[in-house]
Amino acid sequence: MDPIRLIRSRTVVLAQSNIDTDQIMPARFLRTTTRAGLAKHLFADWRYDAAGAPIASFALNQSAAAGCQVLIAGRNFGCGSSREHAPWGLYDYGFRAVISTEIADIFRNNSLKNGLLPIVVDETTHAGLVAAPGAEVSIDLERSRLTLPNGTEVGFTIEPFARYCLLNGVDETGYLLSRSGAIAAYEAKVGA
Repeated sequence: MDPIRLIRSRTVVLAQSNIDTDQIMPARFLRTTTRAGLAKHLFADWRYDAAGAPIASFALNQSAAAGCQVLIAGRNFGCGSSREHAPWGLYDYGFRAVISTEIADIFRNNSLKNGLLPIVVDETTHAGLVAAPGAEVSIDLERSRLTLPNGTEVGFTIEPFARYCLLNGVDETGYLLSRSGAIAAYEAKVGA
């Protein structure tokens, strides 16, 4: 995964509340163990009609969504069952951050482990972002600040280890592997 330091992007808005992981990535697409190619299945039941043709009115099918890295989502985003395929699909599509007033715990944890930054904001900030699809925002992970289209900065919190991993583009395994020398030295010292 790529390191995240500063994200400057227009936004895509999916303001519905309680968008669950099966809506994000329907269960029929969970057969793969890699994230590559999952973007085409992201929100599949909302993006395509029964014949597989794109539904023009869906936000991700509109030309304005192209290249957007920030998804503004409704309350309780990512609820439902645990599946890494949901953040994998969002990441494969090109999203690097999801902003909501509430993000389900398991989805948040899966996102952090897979290079997707979940940001929780207050209702007023969220309402402003929902009302302005396509607005440009800036996310500074080093400072944990979101800059809104009008220049206002809003702070957000993120667990320090997850922040470290995102800033450095490593997952938990990559972090452990980066410490292999120190681990080997410790094991030699204690006679493991």
